Amino acid sequence: MKLLQITDIHLTTPGQTIGGRDPNANFDAALTHALTNHPDAEALFITGDLSDWGDAEDYARLRSRLKTIPIPVHLCIGNHDDRPTMLAEFPELADENGFVQQLVPLSTGHAITLDTWGPETHAGHFCEARAEWLDRQLADVDGPIWLFMHHNPVPLGIEPIDQIMQLDAARLAHTIRPHAAKIRHIFHGHCHLPLSGSFCGIPLSAPRGTNHASWPDFGAVNELSAADLTESYAVMLSHGEDVIVHMIEYGYTGKVRREGTPAYASWDRLTMIR
Repeated sequence: MKLLQITDIHLTTPGQTIGGRDPNANFDAALTHALTNHPDAEALFITGDLSDWGDAEDYARLRSRLKTIPIPVHLCIGNHDDRPTMLAEFPELADENGFVQQLVPLSTGHAITLDTWGPETHAGHFCEARAEWLDRQLADVDGPIWLFMHHNPVPLGIEPIDQIMQLDAARLAHTIRPHAAKIRHIFHGHCHLPLSGSFCGIPLSAPRGTNHASWPDFGAVNELSAADLTESYAVMLSHGEDVIVHMIEYGYTGKVRREGTPAYASWDRLTMIR
Protein backbone atom coordinates (compact mmCIF):
# COMPACT_ATOMS: atom_id res chain seq x y z
CA MET A 1 0.00 0.00 0.00
CA LYS A 2 1.19 3.49 -0.82
CA LEU A 3 -0.12 6.64 0.90
CA LEU A 4 0.79 10.28 0.37
CA GLN A 5 1.05 12.88 3.13
CA ILE A 6 1.07 16.60 2.45
CA THR A 7 1.14 18.97 5.41
CA ASP A 8 1.03 22.65 6.33
CA ILE A 9 -0.08 23.99 2.96
CA HIS A 10 -1.12 27.36 4.48
CA LEU A 11 -3.29 28.52 1.59
CA THR A 12 -3.57 32.31 1.38
CA THR A 13 -5.33 34.99 -0.62
CA PRO A 14 -3.94 34.67 -4.17
CA GLY A 15 -0.90 36.88 -4.58
CA GLN A 16 0.11 36.78 -0.92
CA THR A 17 3.31 35.06 0.15
CA ILE A 18 4.73 33.51 3.33
CA GLY A 19 8.48 33.72 3.81
CA GLY A 20 8.73 35.02 0.26
CA ARG A 21 7.05 31.89 -1.12
CA ASP A 22 3.63 31.46 -2.71
CA PRO A 23 1.83 28.72 -0.73
CA ASN A 24 -0.89 28.33 -3.36
CA ALA A 25 1.65 27.71 -6.11
CA ASN A 26 3.68 25.41 -3.87
CA PHE A 27 0.60 23.35 -3.03
CA ASP A 28 -0.21 22.96 -6.71
CA ALA A 29 3.42 21.99 -7.39
CA ALA A 30 3.29 19.39 -4.61
CA LEU A 31 0.11 17.87 -6.01
CA THR A 32 1.49 17.81 -9.54
CA HIS A 33 4.75 16.18 -8.45
CA ALA A 34 3.07 13.65 -6.16
CA LEU A 35 0.38 12.57 -8.60
CA THR A 36 2.81 12.42 -11.54
CA ASN A 37 5.39 10.34 -9.70
CA HIS A 38 3.03 8.30 -7.54
CA PRO A 39 -0.12 7.62 -9.57
CA ASP A 40 -0.41 4.28 -7.75
CA ALA A 41 -0.96 5.97 -4.37
CA GLU A 42 -4.14 4.80 -2.68
CA ALA A 43 -4.98 8.06 -0.92
CA LEU A 44 -3.67 11.48 0.02
CA PHE A 45 -3.82 12.82 3.57
CA ILE A 46 -3.33 16.55 4.24
CA THR A 47 -2.45 16.96 7.92
CA GLY A 48 -3.58 20.45 8.74
CA ASP A 49 -2.93 24.14 8.40
CA LEU A 50 -5.01 24.07 5.27
CA SER A 51 -5.50 27.84 5.44
CA ASP A 52 -3.05 30.35 6.86
CA TRP A 53 -5.77 32.50 8.49
CA GLY A 54 -8.82 30.21 8.42
CA ASP A 55 -10.49 32.22 5.64
CA ALA A 56 -13.60 30.82 3.99
CA GLU A 57 -12.23 31.64 0.52
CA ASP A 58 -9.22 29.39 1.14
CA TYR A 59 -11.42 26.41 1.95
CA ALA A 60 -13.60 27.07 -1.10
CA ARG A 61 -10.55 27.11 -3.36
CA LEU A 62 -9.24 23.98 -1.66
CA ARG A 63 -12.49 22.10 -2.29
CA SER A 64 -12.41 23.17 -5.93
CA ARG A 65 -8.81 21.97 -6.30
CA LEU A 66 -9.49 18.65 -4.61
CA LYS A 67 -12.22 17.88 -7.16
CA THR A 68 -9.47 17.57 -9.78
CA ILE A 69 -7.48 14.94 -7.85
CA PRO A 70 -8.01 11.35 -9.06
CA ILE A 71 -7.43 9.67 -5.68
CA PRO A 72 -9.30 10.07 -2.37
CA VAL A 73 -8.16 13.00 -0.23
CA HIS A 74 -8.63 13.15 3.56
CA LEU A 75 -8.16 16.31 5.62
CA CYS A 76 -6.98 17.05 9.15
CA ILE A 77 -7.45 20.38 10.89
CA GLY A 78 -4.47 22.46 12.04
CA ASN A 79 -3.88 25.33 14.42
CA HIS A 80 -4.03 27.93 11.62
CA ASP A 81 -7.44 26.64 10.56
CA ASP A 82 -10.81 27.70 11.92
CA ARG A 83 -13.10 24.77 12.67
CA PRO A 84 -16.50 26.46 12.11
CA THR A 85 -15.31 28.02 8.85
CA MET A 86 -13.71 24.81 7.66
CA LEU A 87 -16.80 22.73 8.44
CA ALA A 88 -19.02 25.24 6.67
CA GLU A 89 -17.18 24.23 3.48
CA PHE A 90 -16.55 20.58 4.44
CA PRO A 91 -19.53 19.57 6.62
CA GLU A 92 -19.06 15.90 5.72
CA LEU A 93 -15.84 15.84 7.76
CA ALA A 94 -17.57 16.35 11.12
CA ASP A 95 -18.05 13.48 13.55
CA GLU A 96 -21.16 13.24 15.74
CA ASN A 97 -19.66 15.78 18.18
CA GLY A 98 -18.71 18.32 15.54
CA PHE A 99 -14.99 17.52 15.49
CA VAL A 100 -13.01 17.02 12.27
CA GLN A 101 -12.44 13.30 12.73
CA GLN A 102 -13.03 10.32 10.45
CA LEU A 103 -12.45 6.60 10.11
CA VAL A 104 -11.17 5.79 6.61
CA PRO A 105 -11.14 2.21 5.24
CA LEU A 106 -7.96 1.35 3.31
CA SER A 107 -6.79 -1.71 1.42
CA THR A 108 -4.54 -2.42 4.40
CA GLY A 109 -6.48 -1.67 7.57
CA HIS A 110 -7.96 1.74 8.40
CA ALA A 111 -6.77 5.32 8.73
CA ILE A 112 -8.09 7.64 11.44
CA THR A 113 -7.88 11.41 11.10
CA LEU A 114 -7.86 13.27 14.42
CA ASP A 115 -8.93 16.77 15.40
CA THR A 116 -6.31 18.45 17.62
CA TRP A 117 -7.57 22.02 17.10
CA GLY A 118 -8.35 24.44 19.92
CA PRO A 119 -9.76 27.99 19.69
CA GLU A 120 -7.45 30.98 20.06
CA THR A 121 -4.32 28.91 20.51
CA HIS A 122 -1.60 27.34 18.35
CA ALA A 123 -1.18 24.45 20.79
CA GLY A 124 -2.85 21.10 20.28
CA HIS A 125 -5.80 19.85 22.31
CA PHE A 126 -7.54 16.50 22.66
CA CYS A 127 -10.55 16.61 24.98
CA GLU A 128 -12.43 13.74 26.61
CA ALA A 129 -15.11 13.71 23.89
CA ARG A 130 -12.46 13.27 21.22
CA ALA A 131 -10.73 10.61 23.28
CA GLU A 132 -13.97 8.65 23.71
CA TRP A 133 -14.60 8.81 19.95
CA LEU A 134 -11.08 7.57 19.19
CA ASP A 135 -11.34 4.76 21.72
CA ARG A 136 -14.52 3.51 20.03
CA GLN A 137 -12.93 3.55 16.59
CA LEU A 138 -9.85 1.73 17.81
CA ALA A 139 -11.95 -0.89 19.56
CA ASP A 140 -14.31 -1.47 16.63
CA VAL A 141 -11.84 -2.13 13.80
CA ASP A 142 -9.00 -4.54 13.26
CA GLY A 143 -5.48 -3.37 12.56
CA PRO A 144 -3.37 -2.14 11.10
CA ILE A 145 -4.47 1.39 11.92
CA TRP A 146 -2.75 4.52 10.60
CA LEU A 147 -3.25 7.70 12.66
CA PHE A 148 -3.12 11.14 11.04
CA MET A 149 -3.11 14.34 13.08
CA HIS A 150 -1.69 17.86 12.98
CA HIS A 151 0.08 18.50 16.28
CA ASN A 152 3.14 16.57 17.41
CA PRO A 153 2.43 14.50 20.56
CA VAL A 154 6.13 14.25 21.51
CA PRO A 155 8.26 17.24 22.60
CA LEU A 156 11.07 18.16 20.22
CA GLY A 157 13.42 19.63 22.78
CA ILE A 158 12.98 23.04 21.12
CA GLU A 159 11.22 25.30 23.62
CA PRO A 160 9.13 27.56 21.33
CA ILE A 161 7.81 24.55 19.38
CA ASP A 162 7.18 22.53 22.52
CA GLN A 163 4.99 25.34 23.85
CA ILE A 164 2.54 24.65 21.01
CA MET A 165 2.74 20.84 20.77
CA GLN A 166 -0.15 18.53 21.63
CA LEU A 167 -0.75 19.65 25.23
CA ASP A 168 -3.15 16.78 25.94
CA ALA A 169 -0.59 14.16 24.92
CA ALA A 170 -1.15 12.27 28.19
CA ARG A 171 -4.87 11.85 27.40
CA LEU A 172 -4.04 10.78 23.86
CA ALA A 173 -1.52 8.27 25.17
CA HIS A 174 -4.01 6.90 27.68
CA THR A 175 -6.50 6.43 24.84
CA ILE A 176 -4.26 4.69 22.35
CA ARG A 177 -2.05 2.64 24.67
CA PRO A 178 -4.58 -0.23 25.11
CA HIS A 179 -4.79 -0.45 21.29
CA ALA A 180 -1.13 0.19 20.51
CA ALA A 181 -0.61 -3.24 18.97
CA LYS A 182 -3.09 -2.31 16.23
CA ILE A 183 -1.54 1.06 15.38
CA ARG A 184 1.17 0.76 12.74
CA HIS A 185 2.22 4.41 12.36
CA ILE A 186 1.38 7.99 13.41
CA PHE A 187 1.69 10.84 10.87
CA HIS A 188 1.69 14.49 11.94
CA GLY A 189 2.71 17.93 10.71
CA HIS A 190 2.76 21.31 12.47
CA CYS A 191 6.51 21.59 13.10
CA HIS A 192 7.67 22.25 9.51
CA LEU A 193 10.58 19.89 10.24
CA PRO A 194 11.38 16.37 9.01
CA LEU A 195 10.87 14.25 12.10
CA SER A 196 10.82 10.61 13.15
CA GLY A 197 10.42 8.97 16.53
CA SER A 198 7.82 7.11 18.55
CA PHE A 199 4.84 7.76 20.81
CA CYS A 200 3.69 5.04 23.20
CA GLY A 201 6.12 2.81 21.35
CA ILE A 202 4.38 3.53 18.03
CA PRO A 203 6.54 4.92 15.20
CA LEU A 204 5.73 8.47 14.06
CA SER A 205 6.97 10.79 11.36
CA ALA A 206 6.43 14.21 9.81
CA PRO A 207 7.69 15.87 6.62
CA ARG A 208 8.78 19.49 6.36
CA GLY A 209 5.74 20.91 4.54
CA THR A 210 4.89 22.43 1.19
CA ASN A 211 5.88 26.06 1.76
CA HIS A 212 7.99 27.61 4.52
CA ALA A 213 10.40 25.57 6.65
CA SER A 214 11.43 25.68 10.29
CA TRP A 215 14.97 25.39 11.63
CA PRO A 216 15.79 23.19 14.66
CA ASP A 217 17.27 25.85 16.94
CA PHE A 218 17.74 23.94 20.21
CA GLY A 219 18.90 27.11 21.96
CA ALA A 220 15.74 29.08 21.16
CA VAL A 221 13.68 30.29 24.12
CA ASN A 222 10.77 32.39 22.82
CA GLU A 223 10.93 32.72 19.04
CA LEU A 224 10.36 30.15 16.29
CA SER A 225 13.13 29.86 13.71
CA ALA A 226 12.80 29.54 9.93
CA ALA A 227 15.13 28.67 7.04
CA ASP A 228 14.97 28.63 3.24
CA LEU A 229 14.92 24.85 2.92
CA THR A 230 13.27 22.85 0.16
CA GLU A 231 9.52 22.20 0.14
CA SER A 232 8.49 18.57 0.69
CA TYR A 233 5.80 15.95 1.10
CA ALA A 234 5.90 12.32 2.29
CA VAL A 235 5.35 8.94 0.66
CA MET A 236 4.57 5.92 2.85
CA LEU A 237 5.06 2.37 1.58
CA SER A 238 3.70 -0.59 3.53
CA HIS A 239 4.81 -4.16 2.82
CA GLY A 240 3.16 -6.56 5.25
CA GLU A 241 4.43 -5.60 8.69
CA ASP A 242 7.12 -3.30 7.29
CA VAL A 243 6.78 0.45 6.70
CA ILE A 244 9.06 3.02 5.10
CA VAL A 245 8.38 6.77 4.87
CA HIS A 246 10.19 8.96 2.32
CA MET A 247 10.41 12.74 2.51
CA ILE A 248 10.23 13.96 -1.10
CA GLU A 249 11.90 17.35 -1.52
CA TYR A 250 9.97 18.26 -4.64
CA GLY A 251 11.07 21.89 -4.46
CA TYR A 252 14.69 20.95 -5.20
CA THR A 253 15.69 22.32 -8.60
CA GLY A 254 19.34 21.27 -8.69
CA LYS A 255 20.96 18.50 -10.68
CA VAL A 256 20.33 14.82 -9.92
CA ARG A 257 23.51 12.82 -10.62
CA ARG A 258 23.58 9.25 -11.93
CA GLU A 259 26.43 7.62 -10.01
CA GLY A 260 26.26 4.10 -11.40
CA THR A 261 24.55 0.80 -10.70
CA PRO A 262 24.36 -0.78 -7.25
CA ALA A 263 26.18 -3.91 -8.53
CA TYR A 264 29.36 -4.38 -6.49
CA ALA A 265 31.43 -5.45 -9.50
CA SER A 266 30.74 -2.15 -11.25
CA TRP A 267 32.21 -0.01 -8.48
CA ASP A 268 35.58 1.20 -9.65
CA ARG A 269 37.77 3.82 -7.97
CA LEU A 270 38.83 5.24 -11.33
CA THR A 271 35.48 5.40 -13.11
CA MET A 272 32.91 5.98 -10.35
CA ILE A 273 31.41 9.47 -10.24
CA ARG A 274 32.06 10.77 -6.73
